[in-house]
Amino acid sequence: MNLSKNTFEYKKTNDCSIQADVYKAKIENSPVIIFIHGGGLIWGSRKDIIPEQVKLYNDAGFTVVSIDYRLAPETKLESIIEDIKDAVKWVKYEGPTLFQINPSKIAVVGSSAGGFLSLITGTFKEKPNAIVSFYGYANILGDWTLKPNEFYCNTKPIISKHEAYSIVGNKPISESKLDRFLFYLYCRQKGNWIREISGLDTIFGKNKLLSLSPINNISNDYPTTLLIHGDKDTDVPYEESVGMYNELRNNGVECELLTIKDADHTFDYNMNNPAAVDSIKTVINFLNRVI
Repeated sequence: MNLSKNTFEYKKTNDCSIQADVYKAKIENSPVIIFIHGGGLIWGSRKDIIPEQVKLYNDAGFTVVSIDYRLAPETKLESIIEDIKDAVKWVKYEGPTLFQINPSKIAVVGSSAGGFLSLITGTFKEKPNAIVSFYGYANILGDWTLKPNEFYCNTKPIISKHEAYSIVGNKPISESKLDRFLFYLYCRQKGNWIREISGLDTIFGKNKLLSLSPINNISNDYPTTLLIHGDKDTDVPYEESVGMYNELRNNGVECELLTIKDADHTFDYNMNNPAAVDSIKTVINFLNRVI
């Protein structure tokens, strides 16, 4: 599927260029979706967005901005979050001129780690108008992050420390291919993922990590949120979205939870699956209603 796009550098650090692909809607002054890819904060890129999903969003009148961000472990979590802050500001302040969007109608949509980063935007000073999290997580200090993952230990080859560290480097990067999944797999098998992506000890750095967990930082002006999660997720527990949904409601935040029955992680990657198509249509209807 050929989609028209323009690529921009939205941020440059001393040693890393960070880019965004813009898929323009046909209408001017359009609402905009900032899409944040997944990959355990360790791999992936703006190019991972599903073309069929972009087309559905564009046909519904949404410009889509798919962003990169610096990846762990070379870049730690606080700096990754700064990239997301800068992306939201760039879309809001530069987007109207560069690609004719409406800066008062900004949604953030992300999957998995991108879902987590989407949820953290609700804690920013400059927030989006709405958030959609596909099988994201809200609590980075949950048992599921701190203990070895049984599914990965029992169904995948055990990755050695040497093999894991041979895949990553020292220089910051903002996009990668799937080969770095092996580093993520090693981290999940060892139960040290949060320490590796944050550079923080989960005991002595607990207060800082709590400040980076969306579920612990919900205010009454948190954006309206849609949570989408499969109830058979083997990577990010379904309970992560349930817990965030309950906490949002407890704080008086408008929110919805869409449970995809019998679905595992990344169920929406298969656009031949009716549940995947229906979930995108649910997102479109949700955004049309709330922004």
